[in-house]
Amino acid sequence: MDVIKDIVENVEEGLEAIEEVVEEVAEEIGIISDKKESSEEDASLSSEDKKISLDTEQEKSMDIAKEKAEKLSPKDFEKKGSEKDSTTSSAKEKTLGERKKELLKKVKKISKKVDVVKTANLKEQIKLKKRADMLIPLEDYIKTGIYLGTKVVTPNMKPFVYRRRADGLAIFNTDLIDEKLKEGIEYLSEFAPEDIILVCKRPAGWKAAKMFSKYTGINVFTKKYPAGILTNTNLPDFFENELTIVTDSWLDRNALNDTVNVHKKVLMISDTNNFTKGANQVIIGNNKAEKSLGVIFYLLTRGYCKARKIDSDIPDLEVWTGEE
Repeated sequence: MDVIKDIVENVEEGLEAIEEVVEEVAEEIGIISDKKESSEEDASLSSEDKKISLDTEQEKSMDIAKEKAEKLSPKDFEKKGSEKDSTTSSAKEKTLGERKKELLKKVKKISKKVDVVKTANLKEQIKLKKRADMLIPLEDYIKTGIYLGTKVVTPNMKPFVYRRRADGLAIFNTDLIDEKLKEGIEYLSEFAPEDIILVCKRPAGWKAAKMFSKYTGINVFTKKYPAGILTNTNLPDFFENELTIVTDSWLDRNALNDTVNVHKKVLMISDTNNFTKGANQVIIGNNKAEKSLGVIFYLLTRGYCKARKIDSDIPDLEVWTGEE
């Protein structure tokens, strides 16, 4: 937001500078017109000097004109003088008005160009700001394939899709992936480790899920989710939780349904083909590949431990994604 404020201030300063230029140009036009008037007066004076040296016939004509002028009343002179002044002043106003209009048109054109440049700079600076604030570098997101969706896109996931590839795969917006992960970490951090369970039936996520459990202290269910563990109080391994992390809403639907039935919270990792019904918070991304699930659980572990002040020696990302 600070970047946007700075850019808006720069745009306002640019427009103020343009207005000052217009005023200066208008003043210069006034000065030029005054100079022209003075030069015309000088020319008229020189012509009068020349008229003084005219021959006697011209003097006679001047005398005749004087006699006619003497016959006219002072009011007539005032009328004629005012008519001349009005015509000259109106002509000056027209010329100045026209020039000002032309200048204003030019200023508008320039301001439009300035706006285009400023908006382009604004977008670029916002992108750079987002990149700098990402949880991990953009290259790591791309390298792990977290942005790759499926050919199926549900209505819930359509807002997060950036485009489709030539082979039909939907592509997530990486900026939105980062934002939803930040929201997921913040939401997860509101719950204590003993009040959370993680369910991951997909084999590609077992390694990262177990590492997540190890460093956060959160209970995890892989391979098989025990039916009724959250709903049947008569079971010896009955567990009452506050939050269930669901890796895939289809494969882990039993845990999702049980959590919804007991009115507890759900944090869901959702791909483009998943429905998010029943989820209180959604993390978007590829939930079918080892690398992408590795980066998701790595970021959740790192963010959760930092927020809850859990002292854990968390391995680097490469360990989570199997690239070590």
